[in-house]
Amino acid sequence: MNHNADIIGRRTFLQRPGISLGSMALGSLFARSGLSMEPDLKSTSKGILNPLHFQPKAKRIIWLYMAGGMTHLETFDHKPKLAEMHGQPMPESVTKGQQIAQLQGQKLNCFAPQHAFKQWGQSGQSISEIWPNLASKCADDMCIVRSLHTDAINHDPAHTFMNTGSMINGRPAMGSWLLYGLGAESENLPGFVVMVSTGKYGQKQPIAARQWHSGFLPGQYQGVEFRGTGDPVLYVGNPKGVSTSQQREVVDAIQSLNGLAEKRLDDPEIATRIRQYELAFRMQSSVPELMDVAEEPQHVFDLYGTKGGDGSFASNCLLARRLAERGVRFIQLYHRDWDHHGAVKDHSAGTAKEVDQGVAALITDLKQRDMLKDTIIVFGSEFGRTPMAQGDGRDHHLAGFTMWFAGGGFKPGFSYGATDEFGYHAVDNVVSVHDIHATLLHQLGIDYQRFSFKFQGLDSRLTGVEPCRVVNELLM
Repeated sequence: MNHNADIIGRRTFLQRPGISLGSMALGSLFARSGLSMEPDLKSTSKGILNPLHFQPKAKRIIWLYMAGGMTHLETFDHKPKLAEMHGQPMPESVTKGQQIAQLQGQKLNCFAPQHAFKQWGQSGQSISEIWPNLASKCADDMCIVRSLHTDAINHDPAHTFMNTGSMINGRPAMGSWLLYGLGAESENLPGFVVMVSTGKYGQKQPIAARQWHSGFLPGQYQGVEFRGTGDPVLYVGNPKGVSTSQQREVVDAIQSLNGLAEKRLDDPEIATRIRQYELAFRMQSSVPELMDVAEEPQHVFDLYGTKGGDGSFASNCLLARRLAERGVRFIQLYHRDWDHHGAVKDHSAGTAKEVDQGVAALITDLKQRDMLKDTIIVFGSEFGRTPMAQGDGRDHHLAGFTMWFAGGGFKPGFSYGATDEFGYHAVDNVVSVHDIHATLLHQLGIDYQRFSFKFQGLDSRLTGVEPCRVVNELLM
């Protein structure tokens, strides 16, 4: 009875102050490592890998996630043969026995690429004309991989597979794995931040919060979503009439109660809460400073094409650079407009326009600040689109698609792999999603084969148990 009364009393105390910092901290389990009751708040949080397996080439990842399945055939994978056969039946030898999403039982006719391609930069990268800023300014920074394949043909499991290495819900996101292994660099911000933007083209792809969940890792490694407009994190400001010193008193009291509960229950999630309350308190000053872009010079606003704070992809790219400067380990920007089952010509051009200036500005900005060398930019979708027509659009496609990388030790101005002449199958230097995960971990100093977490009696890994490899051909 006394035990239950103690727990109820603590919960009652948390509810009575009417100050929302507690709910913010519990709802947003920010990335800090360590499970001791007394957190070391004077030093940067450390991960479990100390020392690292390799000398790292990068410190952080900014993943530009084009949600919905970006069409590779209108963007980065030029297919003249597909254009020649426009309107003709797709050869059965290409499609027989293949997994198809919504085109099952329908006539499979070739659908020509809807935009022209050009050679860009000194490297001569083949890129569609719908990327005027990216192609003209950054072609020689890009490492384009045109031979990806994935295991999932529908959006949600494909997102889950790309983010966690498994189609099973409940696995940790890659950002959570990195925090578990490497720890956080920032004392005042989460180590794993997610932002979502939406434009006006294509079907709006829903993005579930489980895509940045910590899964079976401790809750402190979970990603935190920042909103692009208004308060980036709910309840980040003090309630009216509550001063910082009063808020400090409340946090200290909650910390003491949590410490007593941790001693009694030995629950690692209580230790997480102890750290997260302190981080949440610090965020009340660090987050407003982060979001206040007024200090940025006019030439930066001109570069990104935004004044910030408007929730656009470009605005989120500017915030991503500011987050990277402040030590955030893993930053993921979703843009939800790439699901083009119809009107793929207009919608791919429109969606690319929503993204083009922001991504080019981010690469340029990082280069100017000498940060691209230790920042990996990842750009891609959960899968590609079919070379067969779905009316005037394209269906989901898993057998071949494109991603590209920049910075962090990836070869600049380099193309790797290929799909067949129709853009259907990855056929040359084929790369899996697990290969990408292994390669990214390698660049951050982690051997994917030695990086695991004991779960349900098994040593679980981001890269799973099937064979994969570090794609050394992509690396300098």
